[in-house]
Amino acid sequence: MSNLSRRSVLSLGAALGLAGVASTAAPAWAWSPAGSVAGTGTGADPWQVWDDPVDGLLAALLDNGQVPAVNTALASWANNNDPLPGGLPAALAAHLQQAAALPSWADRAKLRLAADFNRRKDTYLFMLYGLGSGIMSTVIPREAASVYWSAGGANMKDRAAKTFTFGYDLSELTAYEPTGQFVVTANKTRLVHAAVRHLLPQSSHWQATTDTQIPISNGDILVTFHSLGTFVHRKLLEWRVPMTAAEEEAFLHMWQVAIHLLGVRDEFIPKTWADANAQSAYALTPILAPTTEGKALAKDLLGLTAQVDLGVTRGFLNEFVRYVLNDKIGDWLSLPRDYAAATLVRTGWPTYIAFREGLLPVLPVGFYMFDQFVRALAMLFLNNGTSPASTTIVIPTANRPGA
Repeated sequence: MSNLSRRSVLSLGAALGLAGVASTAAPAWAWSPAGSVAGTGTGADPWQVWDDPVDGLLAALLDNGQVPAVNTALASWANNNDPLPGGLPAALAAHLQQAAALPSWADRAKLRLAADFNRRKDTYLFMLYGLGSGIMSTVIPREAASVYWSAGGANMKDRAAKTFTFGYDLSELTAYEPTGQFVVTANKTRLVHAAVRHLLPQSSHWQATTDTQIPISNGDILVTFHSLGTFVHRKLLEWRVPMTAAEEEAFLHMWQVAIHLLGVRDEFIPKTWADANAQSAYALTPILAPTTEGKALAKDLLGLTAQVDLGVTRGFLNEFVRYVLNDKIGDWLSLPRDYAAATLVRTGWPTYIAFREGLLPVLPVGFYMFDQFVRALAMLFLNNGTSPASTTIVIPTANRPGA
């Protein structure tokens, strides 16, 4: 673990800014692009930057009724080395031909190291992405409103599966290789974002709950990155999961390339974990807050576990969420307390990690319960418990029914 990474670690409460949240609005942008992968910038505010070429393209496809045919054509496009399917509008085909390529600064050696790291640490990543980042998204007001009022918010099991398998594709050994799928997944997701930007402003319900006129700006995607990559990296350090400096750097690089593929300008993408932590404290920390939409989404997400036997009680699940995030977020989401389960989680999870990492010679009590919990949670969200061979991503043509 690098000394820089150690110095960058903040306590979770401080990192999430759970004391004295003053505003849910995005702050005025003052983060220096000198800390970005580009090393320089235009001085633009990422909360005022969207994805203009793609946004115009999807708006035209939606207005012309072409999206159903596009979805049909794109259904067969899965692997990174697959040729673009026929039948796509010329403008869309031209965009995808250019966009489905890694940036010039991508380092394949780092991406392969990140893939191997993901394979070896998948247990912790499942838990952190699913019960950490997934639930944290419900207290990011803009994200919660956009999810709730878009088409995906009406079927959270399906949306959770797609979101989880997005992370699965990113974490696969072949994610960025020709036979992998993440480059295609990212580009399909970028198209979905553009469609949502056109559709949500037509919803009076969404307009009444947000402080922006257009959703999913570059700033919003950065916030999502910090609730995923930056948060997970910080928790791995906090949980004392062994990592080399090279592995930490590779894990960040994997995310840098991912958000580039989602249309974020390079001048906004943090260059180091120190830069990412600084940006996260600036961009994510001040905006966390409960909302009506977020509470409903959290209830839906946690309620999904009632449909599958995870081998634990609902109290255990609630307390694990509180452990991974914070009691403040647990209170915001009205998660009932179960103090016996809380004790089990807070004493059992560290020993579970220590045994898995070879730091504890004796199998700890409760090991198999935690192991079953992790595996069941993963399968719950991986394509609704079916094969994770591909992520079905469909461009929406409408908002949530009634929106």
